[in-house]
Amino acid sequence: MKLQDVGTAGLRARMRDGGVTLRLSPFTVRVRSDIPHLADDVAAMYRDFDLADDDAFVDFHVAVLRSPHWLSRLQGRAEFWFDGQRSFTPLPAAQALAMLEWGINWCIAAHAHQYLLIHAAVLERGGRALVMPAPPGSGKSTLCAALAHRGWRLLSDELGLLDMGTGLVHGMARPINLKNASIPLIRAFAPDAHFSASMPNTSKGTVALVRPPQDAIEQRLVSARPAWVVLPAWRADAAAQLMPIERARAFMDLAEQSFNYDVHGQAGFQALGRLVAASDCYRFEYSRLDEAVAHFETLAEASS
Repeated sequence: MKLQDVGTAGLRARMRDGGVTLRLSPFTVRVRSDIPHLADDVAAMYRDFDLADDDAFVDFHVAVLRSPHWLSRLQGRAEFWFDGQRSFTPLPAAQALAMLEWGINWCIAAHAHQYLLIHAAVLERGGRALVMPAPPGSGKSTLCAALAHRGWRLLSDELGLLDMGTGLVHGMARPINLKNASIPLIRAFAPDAHFSASMPNTSKGTVALVRPPQDAIEQRLVSARPAWVVLPAWRADAAAQLMPIERARAFMDLAEQSFNYDVHGQAGFQALGRLVAASDCYRFEYSRLDEAVAHFETLAEASS
């Protein structure tokens, strides 16, 4: 059963009562909330994702609930809960969808140590993975959203899941998180994209989510083998430039952007070494999305 088959009223009831169990492969997440508009947002962003049976094994039990404390409740605040424990500072209930997405990211980053977890956008073309590790403010998500709507299959906007045994990268094809000026930029660049409502005044500014393209959702179980590591950097008025870098530099950026590199020790070091050895490594500066997409089109064609 798909999430959309439940219907809006049914989803609100299920999230309020026992929760709804989403297959965000390779993870299963049960989501509970007493905030009606969050159910509507989840329905819009995850409509084509599968539901698991109520008795299925669940990796993460999460909830976004109205704060029980009288002052926070008066201020219209909500709390993120994980395994029955409040996990973060309350936020305005209007930011519930962002809180849910950030909370799920945290659950995976803090607990899914069967993978080497990299803060990176990951896209696929012809069975090969493009891995773009980058800190916030680099333009990573903007570039990811643009490529995902121009022929590259989205695996992940935030979390690259590297299988250290096979060397393959897995993704969940979850919504892309855009901030501030990136929101109208991608609206204009990809007018057919499906956006959530914008959520202003978050800790990251104004945030909106973009639903993954249909092909990414349908193929979200298909992994890819790393072929390119690209370090993106948005620069105002900069001409698009794709510049080769040493693999050692790419390795250091991947390690720095890994959530659990230190947990894996030698195994993590070797896994990242294999990823970098198998990839062409670049730094990419850009300001205009059309130019950026053209450079990545050339990159894919040159390696085919």
